[in-house]
Amino acid sequence: MKALFVGLGSIGTRHLKNLTQICRAQNIALQCDALRSSARALPAETAALLSREIIGDVVDEKYDLVFVTNPTQMHYDTLCKLAPYGDAFFIEKPIFEDGARDLAACGLDDKRCYVAAPMRWCGTYLTLKKALAGQRAYSARIICSSYLPDWRPGVDYRKVYSAIRALGGGVTIDLIHEWDYLVDLFGFPLESYNFKGTYSELELDSDDLSVYIARYPGLLAEIHLDYFGRSYRRTAEFFLKEGTLTVDFGAGTLTLPDGTVQHCEEEVNARYLREMEYFLRLAAGKEESINPPEMAQKVLKLTLGEL
Repeated sequence: MKALFVGLGSIGTRHLKNLTQICRAQNIALQCDALRSSARALPAETAALLSREIIGDVVDEKYDLVFVTNPTQMHYDTLCKLAPYGDAFFIEKPIFEDGARDLAACGLDDKRCYVAAPMRWCGTYLTLKKALAGQRAYSARIICSSYLPDWRPGVDYRKVYSAIRALGGGVTIDLIHEWDYLVDLFGFPLESYNFKGTYSELELDSDDLSVYIARYPGLLAEIHLDYFGRSYRRTAEFFLKEGTLTVDFGAGTLTLPDGTVQHCEEEVNARYLREMEYFLRLAAGKEESINPPEMAQKVLKLTLGEL
């Protein structure tokens, strides 16, 4: 199996390591190449997992797997250039930096494609989805609040894409996970309203607060996203006939309406390993894509208030 990685930042490196680990465990012969825009030396442990590094933007062979994990604003051009050279594409979220890109022009129609949705693979979410099956929710209240300077220890938050609007930053699409799993649970809303902007003292030009209210046929949903919460909080409440079902993604717990607490704690990488195992099944034609580019772009438009 041959894989090409375009972008080896923290998330690209994680996927490279996980792919290597799974292929070794399953006795799958693997060759990993990296298409790079710079000759800057990679960390030794990352370089050791690569067969070769291609400097530039041209490849000369076909790959079974292509991982598009470079900055969001480069995804479109990367996909258009590499579509003829890959059979299955793993595209990091969000798919694009805005909803106006012409997806059809990328040439992915005959490819097996998946846009990353790692929260759907965490143990807490999988437990939540089972608990909600067959239940009717009247209301959902979702919040993701965290402090951007704490996201990447040792890195100046002002210089990362999250803080820079032109690079596709901003809490609205950075935390697209919340809309992604809400759509997975309930589908697309009939209508939604969004207010967003820069309200804190953080030094950035992207939005640091985004608030939504959305209407479904029998459900109202609220979503709150911010970059300035000094203590991490990623929770959801679902108001049901029997009571309130509460999920705490940070703690890895699910509290049922009767007060029973289910514990789903696990290491963060567990979700990414499940996601990679799924992608390999997709690439082999054993699974359908649960988040194809068309759906991911529609969620992006919803997130941006364009749907």
